[in-house]
Amino acid sequence: ASCRKEGGETAPTSAYSSPARSLGDTGITPLSPSHIVNDTDPNVSEQQTFLVVVAIDFGTTSSGYAYSFTKEPECIHVMRRWEGGDPGVSNQKTPTTILLTPERKFHSFGYAARDFYHDLDPNEAKQWLYLEKFKMKLHTTGDLTMDTELTAANGKKVKALEIFAYALQYFKEQALKELSDQAGSEFENSDVRWVITVPAIWKQPAKQFMRQAAYQAGLASPENSEQLIIALEPEAASIYCRKLRLHQMTDLSSKAAVNGYSSSDTVGAGFAQAKEHIRRNRQSRTFLVENVIGEIWSELEEGDKYVVVDSGGGTVDLTVHQIRLPEGHLKELYKATGGPYGSLGVDYEFEKLLCKIFGEDFIEQFKIKRPAAWVDLMIAFESRKRAAAPDRTNPLNITLPFSFIDYYKKFRGHSVEHALRKSNVDFVKWSSQGMLRMSPDAMNALFKPTIDSIIEHLRDLFQKPEVSTVKFLFLVGGFAEAPLLQQAVQAAFGDKCRVIIPQDVGLTILKGAVLFGLDPAVIKVRRSPLTYGVGVLNRYVEGKHPPEKLLVKDGTRWCTDVFDKFISADQSVALGELVKRSYTPAKPSQLVIVINIYSSELDDVSFITDPGVKKCGTLRLDLTGASSTNVPARREIQTLMQFGDTEIKATAIDIATSKSVKVGIDFLNY
Repeated sequence: ASCRKEGGETAPTSAYSSPARSLGDTGITPLSPSHIVNDTDPNVSEQQTFLVVVAIDFGTTSSGYAYSFTKEPECIHVMRRWEGGDPGVSNQKTPTTILLTPERKFHSFGYAARDFYHDLDPNEAKQWLYLEKFKMKLHTTGDLTMDTELTAANGKKVKALEIFAYALQYFKEQALKELSDQAGSEFENSDVRWVITVPAIWKQPAKQFMRQAAYQAGLASPENSEQLIIALEPEAASIYCRKLRLHQMTDLSSKAAVNGYSSSDTVGAGFAQAKEHIRRNRQSRTFLVENVIGEIWSELEEGDKYVVVDSGGGTVDLTVHQIRLPEGHLKELYKATGGPYGSLGVDYEFEKLLCKIFGEDFIEQFKIKRPAAWVDLMIAFESRKRAAAPDRTNPLNITLPFSFIDYYKKFRGHSVEHALRKSNVDFVKWSSQGMLRMSPDAMNALFKPTIDSIIEHLRDLFQKPEVSTVKFLFLVGGFAEAPLLQQAVQAAFGDKCRVIIPQDVGLTILKGAVLFGLDPAVIKVRRSPLTYGVGVLNRYVEGKHPPEKLLVKDGTRWCTDVFDKFISADQSVALGELVKRSYTPAKPSQLVIVINIYSSELDDVSFITDPGVKKCGTLRLDLTGASSTNVPARREIQTLMQFGDTEIKATAIDIATSKSVKVGIDFLNY
């Protein structure tokens, strides 16, 4: 086989030692010519039948589920109201908080967990494990494994996988209970197709982690992996936005706008209308999704592009989609980008402000010593945060918990009032009713860094040639409810495209995820987030290959550690697409063939020892004992990779004996 390395570039001398050499395995070499076959696997089409689709939106700050019976797919039901909602925060979701007993057994989730924890005696509370906003850990951990730990409010560590599994198990039980009550008969888990949403910008290990947690929670199993779909949040939002009719959204750039920017009063009126609509619809938990392509959509032609900006509690995800008619399938045009710019950033700024006023040492201590009161303070802030608006003139009051005032006096020897006076943070005052009084400017300042990051990120995106002709920008996700963010996006991009906000914006993803579960084929083309390939040996070419890669075996000179590419990062991949390559053992008599699969975030990879290349799978094909009659001198081993929802499966087949081995790509255990 000739050496199929593109171009004559030599790799820089690698600081890494060669894995192939240390393993002493003889390896495989490409059979030329190699080919790609884009046939979709015939087995994919045979769908299991499920009675109901349940989607879980496992959010950073709040979570919820919704479902639809496959018999009546136009009705999407959002979960029943949960006990213990907050004043000033009305929605169908529950906070993503979980409480474990001192023995580390699951106790409660959501409002129930929060309220129970809050009512515990402070000394007892220190023994209990309370966790909130823990989903971000999956985004921020560089080397996520099954053993990654989370820290509870009392400082104790606990395995992340357990917490995620507990939470998913809780949702599973709640949903099955609600379904059984509604149907009047016992609903089994096997009747349900589950959909869990994750941010598109999560790296592969985090997406796989979610799947593992779901298996542990009993939603599905590795043998029956089709029962669970991992959906990308902005994709789900996108699917829902396609169905919207005009009365179901607020169009910030109303047609009568002057020079593409509407005066603030029309925007204001739009919000008022939307609020009224939400108020009226709050009682109803069932949403009718008309089986039409919505009006907005009828304005879109084949090839039109739109951006979905999904801004949640932890992350902001930007995805660019393009319509493909007639069915209105979606094609992802630009690899999902974004970052940790969710509404948590605003909470973080508030915490920084408190540190500035009361001292970082006090705030750190208070969080550890009075964890429940700290949670209370953040809840009070959350409801005021939702009252922030661009045109607000009256101050926002945040109640300080009594134990904050009390503990501060013990800690510092002077009052909270005194601290505020001498902190010269002039826009935060103390009110006689025991509240922090913030001017609207002070509140807006807390939003600024996060909103600036989002706008900045969008600006970068709009510079890309693929994105220059975008017609619509859909603003979705919980943080999209913030008028400050809406106004900033409209001001920055209103002249480039129409900015549109679905009215029950916090539930957009949940409803889209249900639609996706009912018809997973709606998303046809994705961009591969990584480059995938296998490690091979090529014939050594003097002057072209680096000398340290030379390996001489039985008189043949090989170049070792070559990365043979299956698919490049950012390449379009159709769902279910198969990519095939053929290899042959470098040593004909070899009976155990080991194929190692590698991935990299970079496009341009030459050797498996290049920086950033990670091993993510091994196919071990054992041909001992396979009948050796009619085996050609150069045995053909065909390797296939199939790209599924967030899973990739690889298979190796010995063509002569049709012996095969299968493996799922694994980002957590290597």
